[in-house]
Amino acid sequence: MLIKKNNLEQLKDSEKGHASTYSTRFFRESVPKYEMPDKSMPANAAYQLVHDELNLDGNPALNLASFVTTWMEPEARRLIIENIHKNFIDHDEYPQTEVIHGRLVNMLARLFNSPRECTSIGTATIGSSEAIMLALLAHKWSWKKRRQKDGKPYDKPNIVFGTDTHICWDKFARYFDVEPRLISMTKDCFTITTDKVAQRIDENTICVGTILGTTFTGEGDPIKKINDLLLKIKKEKGWDIPIHVDGASGGFVVPFVYPNFKWDFRLPQVKSINVSGHKYGLVYPGLGWVIWRDESDMPKELIFKVNYLGGEMPTYTLNFSRGSAMVIAQYYNFLRLGKEGYREIMTNVINNARYLAKRLSATRRFIMLNEAQLLPIVALRLKEPSKFNVFDLSAKIRERGWIISAYTLPPDAQDIAIMRVVVRERFSRDMAEILFNDIVKACKELDKTGSITVAAASSDVDQKHIC
Repeated sequence: MLIKKNNLEQLKDSEKGHASTYSTRFFRESVPKYEMPDKSMPANAAYQLVHDELNLDGNPALNLASFVTTWMEPEARRLIIENIHKNFIDHDEYPQTEVIHGRLVNMLARLFNSPRECTSIGTATIGSSEAIMLALLAHKWSWKKRRQKDGKPYDKPNIVFGTDTHICWDKFARYFDVEPRLISMTKDCFTITTDKVAQRIDENTICVGTILGTTFTGEGDPIKKINDLLLKIKKEKGWDIPIHVDGASGGFVVPFVYPNFKWDFRLPQVKSINVSGHKYGLVYPGLGWVIWRDESDMPKELIFKVNYLGGEMPTYTLNFSRGSAMVIAQYYNFLRLGKEGYREIMTNVINNARYLAKRLSATRRFIMLNEAQLLPIVALRLKEPSKFNVFDLSAKIRERGWIISAYTLPPDAQDIAIMRVVVRERFSRDMAEILFNDIVKACKELDKTGSITVAAASSDVDQKHIC
């Protein structure tokens, strides 16, 4: 009886945290997955269970499929922890955070060459998807107000953009009842062109969407040529059609690496720009920005004022409550790096991307679609004939921990399957050499085994059918 009693006391002590976390009963039972547990558990046990399960996630440092920032300096992380509990929308309670937010909007407007005669405005968002929604909504309302003023119908708005855009553009068109006039990719052109824009615009076009670095290949749309086209149309037909530039990926690269490249508010028809702070803005997710060329480009009807958090405050975001931490982190980066620091980092990632592209091109196995001409992105396809495809190659190098996306292009280029490497700040020249060697080794192994994804895809279909 004495021994049993001692064992029971030891068990109780261990569950109180006096012994190893792994010795508690919570590690002998299944974790609740579909229903909240009835009883509580010690903090150390809950932490360890969640922490250990997340070990199954990929290594963010090797995730070359994502544009999103996966590393920040310790001082930035400290600021994030210190401000993670602040609700950004509560300007009355956290007024200095709102002051910093205003500074950031001003800095971004000037980075994008806002004209001196303009009063640019903007806001932080959860990401570029929300930023694009807000910008396009503003353009829809501005178009509607112009039509109303002229006594013309406003029930058939349309928007022109390419299939090289992010899915959020299609969401906007569907969610807000705007006809999308899509410009498809072709097998020899992966961006939109002025000729195709000219064929689709009319007096009901609320906006032309352009991309400063596409998700698919990293190439940029011919923004200046489209601006010139719209200026000509405005003069000849009186259609004042604005441009929105989706600078989610390129907005923090091009100003520092190619400062003379005109894509921003230097072009008069560019009325709004979005950029992702959590991409090459070097901030953890989620943070985006939308900047309007002038306050007149943002209809006042879309700005709401609330007073139930204290003082009266304006709000013109799709989300209401959100954290302040990433806004503060963006400010840290602007102060810490300045233009000099961003220029050095972006030049470095471009050079590392070009180095990797040059090495891969030299193998003569690949057709290079983008060798980091604009963004630090390496997009490639396999030369034919080949015993394997890019999906095989992506799966094979995943065995080494690398996460690299492989996908087909949108219509009418869906027959083209490509692989894309997104080079970020944390990707060194040494990492580029390791990745290159791993890709070459994977290709040699696949030369022997042939394609492995066809059988896997067939198995997946069967499994789904069974479910």
